[in-house]
Amino acid sequence: MFGALYAAAGSDSTQLTDVAREFSPRIDVCGPREITLDLSGLARLFGDAHAIAGELRRTAADRGLQVRVAIAGSRTAARLLVRHRAGLTIVEPGGDAAALAPLPLELLADIRRGISLDAPGSSVRETRSSVRAPGSSDPGDQDAEICASFRRWGLRTLGEVAALPSDEVAARLGQPGVQWQRLARGEDPAPLVPSVPEERFEQGLDLEWPIEGLEPLSFVLGRLLEPLSAHLERRDRGAAVLHVRLHLVSKTVHERSLELPAPMRDARTLRTLILLDLESHPPSAAIDRVVVAVDPTPARVLQYSLLTRPLPSPEQVSTLMARLNALMGEGRCGSPGLVDSWRPGVFDMRPFAPVDEGGEGGEGGEGKVVVVALRRFRFAVPARVQVEDGRPVRVTTDRRGLDGGRIEKCAGPWRTSGEWWKADAGTGETGRAGGTGRPEEPWDRDEWDVIVSDGATYRIFRERDANAWFIDGVLD
Repeated sequence: MFGALYAAAGSDSTQLTDVAREFSPRIDVCGPREITLDLSGLARLFGDAHAIAGELRRTAADRGLQVRVAIAGSRTAARLLVRHRAGLTIVEPGGDAAALAPLPLELLADIRRGISLDAPGSSVRETRSSVRAPGSSDPGDQDAEICASFRRWGLRTLGEVAALPSDEVAARLGQPGVQWQRLARGEDPAPLVPSVPEERFEQGLDLEWPIEGLEPLSFVLGRLLEPLSAHLERRDRGAAVLHVRLHLVSKTVHERSLELPAPMRDARTLRTLILLDLESHPPSAAIDRVVVAVDPTPARVLQYSLLTRPLPSPEQVSTLMARLNALMGEGRCGSPGLVDSWRPGVFDMRPFAPVDEGGEGGEGGEGKVVVVALRRFRFAVPARVQVEDGRPVRVTTDRRGLDGGRIEKCAGPWRTSGEWWKADAGTGETGRAGGTGRPEEPWDRDEWDVIVSDGATYRIFRERDANAWFIDGVLD
């Protein structure tokens, strides 16, 4: 047994939902003014269907709501009846088909499209001129076309649609037409999926005495995060964004938001992340109230491989990166990323997010790509290069570990230049080259890859404007 509530225009949807939840936890919010309820088992509390319907309407009236109430054997039948008839409508068990038979055909299109009773242009007959061609992907236009087809066949009521042979309807209108016919018979298209009330994952605590420093705050955060973590675990949720609001004695609020790389709910990890962030962004005064809230998201599902070593957990990575950022400063830790620029050595700092690529290529080496890695020096090493006929023939340097020697083979030069148009702009240290720590100054260089007599392969370059040679890195 199912019931449907339909409120008058201008009613508060929140109050309507509260009225429905007072009677049944299994409700489906179909719209701002329409709710269906599973009334199974309420007869022991309120009596028969007439008593339940009367109690529903009286409870809504006490809240200042004017509602229609319909009770039938299916949710679809209750929704159709509550939209067509005012007041109370009770259908005896097994009488759904007879009660729906005289209802107009347009009611089906209204509940499929979620149109209110008093919405302008709610009738499908007013939109028949805008029907698209067959095969349209718009569900609203498809419903309008099906309704128009039924009317061309001379059908006006749900009973006439329900009486058609199902195979003939499927042959002419396809599965959408069959779905319409099932609704006309009062059949539910799917089981009831209860609407879950919106939950607030938030914990707050008013302090008896203001506190200063991170050590006393750590105990307060632990007291707040333990029940918050348990709440997330009960709902199988994880924290996607962590919000911290510190109410200060200066009547200001110090707010911080942390975006987490993966859903997590471990209380100790969340507390560590908050403390590390506040270490870099401390409040300006003593704290007298602490509020912690999270934006929930479905918890992650872990599936480890039997062939590869698992990656560190997101909790471990997040804690490590937070400690490094607190030590080195924000924006100085992460993973290097490519930048659309020809400047040598330019890169961009991105959040560190390791990807598990295990298992590709197998143990036999199939599918593995041999690449050449350039181990670039953080600062280019000055070198002395002897040139004959425009090609380097010998390279030496005072840097320990780089022996240098006679050049056996060389490839180049590859000439690159850029930012020359900013030579007179005086940018100085204002611009940074994609995280390299170098100003955006003009460059003009010739690069060579050379193999020296000791077997090492270097990448060297010559600064053309200064006629100076450097070793950029070692090729492996």
